[in-house]
Amino acid sequence: QVQLVESGGGLVQSGGSLRLSCVASGFNLDYYDIGWFRQAPGKEREGVSCISRSGSREYYADSVKGRFTISRDKAKNTVYLQMNSLKPEDTAVYYCARRILPAYDSTWTRQYEYYSWGQGTQVTVSS
Repeated sequence: QVQLVESGGGLVQSGGSLRLSCVASGFNLDYYDIGWFRQAPGKEREGVSCISRSGSREYYADSVKGRFTISRDKAKNTVYLQMNSLKPEDTAVYYCARRILPAYDSTWTRQYEYYSWGQGTQVTVSS
C-alpha cells in the first residue's frame, strides 16, 4: 500500500512552534518532490511549502516565508515542516503529497500535479 501519513499537529499559542512529519510507506520518498498544503475552515486548500528530491530547491508561500522550514530525513523516509512564530492564521489541517512532476517556482502550488495525499493533521494556534 502506497501511503503518506502526516503527524505532529496540535494546539499551540501564538509565537509557538510545531514540527510536522510526513512519513512515506510503500515507496521511496527520495524519488519524489514533496509538498505541504493546508486548508483552514471556510477556505480553499493552499500550498504551504515544497521540497525537491535532493533538497536543493525549497519553495514557500509568502505567508509562511521566514517562519516555516521544509526538510528531508532520507534515513527515515520522512519530510518535515518546522513551523516557528505561529500565528492564529496558520490554523488549518495540514496535508502532504507527492508530485507527479518535479516542482519549480511557477508550478509547485498546482494541486493537480500531486497525488497520494495523506489524511492530514490538525494545527490550531490560539491567540
